Amino acid sequence: MKIVFLIPIALLSLATAASAQDRIYRCGNEYTNTVTESQAKGCKLVSGGNVTVVQAHKPNANRVAAATQPAQRVDTGDQRAKDSDSRLILESELKKSEARQQELIKEYNNGEPEKLGPETRNPQKYLERVAELKASISRNERDIEGIRRELSRLPAGSAASAPAPSALK
Repeated sequence: MKIVFLIPIALLSLATAASAQDRIYRCGNEYTNTVTESQAKGCKLVSGGNVTVVQAHKPNANRVAAATQPAQRVDTGDQRAKDSDSRLILESELKKSEARQQELIKEYNNGEPEKLGPETRNPQKYLERVAELKASISRNERDIEGIRRELSRLPAGSAASAPAPSALK
């Protein structure tokens, strides 16, 4: 019976001795178990838990070489074609947004749009729709401004139409 009782005590003393040897010191973002190195750098003893350190993988040589190479030059003809396509797309988006803006302004009717069927009995629905229309007009106006900014950044070409005055004042 005494042998069975002594075995756990012996194992406990071995575990305590092993953990005393494995003191871990933190030096900024680095960890070390070398006492002299930790004293030289002024590291702090880590206590109260286990520390797991995973080594980072070295970068692949092919990826590093690809990252350091200069970007490929695009042929000027190809770039002009891309710019032209971009301009056409932006101009068509601008036309759609301006048409949508005109529809929204017409529906908004200076803050007094026509009441729809359920809105005659429920004035809160009407007020919500008016607020939503106002927000849509404002959002669409910002979209139009953004498209015009993008068009102005593109190289020379046909200029965008003149900015429309603000619908809400």
